[in-house]
Amino acid sequence: MTIKNAMILAAGIGSRMRPLTLSTPKPLLKIGDKNLLERAINLLILHGVKKLVINTHYLSEKIEKFVHNQNFKIKIKISNESKELLDTGGGILNGTKEFEDEPFFVLNPDTLWSTPYLKEIQNLEKLFYEKNKASLLLVDKNLSEDKSFQGDFNLEKNSLIKRDKENKFIFTGLQVLKRNNFSEFENNRIFSMNKVWDKLILSKNLVGLQSKIKFFHLNKKKSYDSIKNIQIIDKIKFFLIYLYRDNNTF
Repeated sequence: MTIKNAMILAAGIGSRMRPLTLSTPKPLLKIGDKNLLERAINLLILHGVKKLVINTHYLSEKIEKFVHNQNFKIKIKISNESKELLDTGGGILNGTKEFEDEPFFVLNPDTLWSTPYLKEIQNLEKLFYEKNKASLLLVDKNLSEDKSFQGDFNLEKNSLIKRDKENKFIFTGLQVLKRNNFSEFENNRIFSMNKVWDKLILSKNLVGLQSKIKFFHLNKKKSYDSIKNIQIIDKIKFFLIYLYRDNNTF
């Protein structure tokens, strides 16, 4: 069964990316010939998502204009948080009301999403249905381009996620959720997904899948500068074949 609903979190201010984000919201920064938001949307479309919500806050009008002008072949709704930034958890809870009881993907656009992730999306979806638990795509810290990243989680043999002193795995920015995962937060408006994850860990309702793909995350200007000139050769619009950087091939 293919999950048809998704949300992209595009409301961040991107302060660590300044001055690049003084006039451009981070999701609209380009890598190669496409911006981060476009890459995220294209990947979800390839998987078969039909209904998408994008939350906005900082320079929201620019994101809305981009989405409108691109004419993506998918239903896209903007969840505007211009008046009040709701943080990750609050933004998801507010933006996914129309999904009701159906599962949905949540994608952070500041990961460099590419077609090789399509198989991992499929595997994460499979894990979600097998375990009937909220599911996160994780990656070993050793596969991160940025070696300064601290781990977020660890994995047990049965795919359950935990937090401990090791925390070998980084959250890639892709997860599968249902609105009932937020049952203890229905009366909250502004809250982080970390609080939701911690509750799910305690009740053993959070599982993880280990990604095998080299992880590029645009969380600060230095990271962006190091990979902004990656040349991406597209096949069938969004097929990443090679990554070139400093004459090295990954």
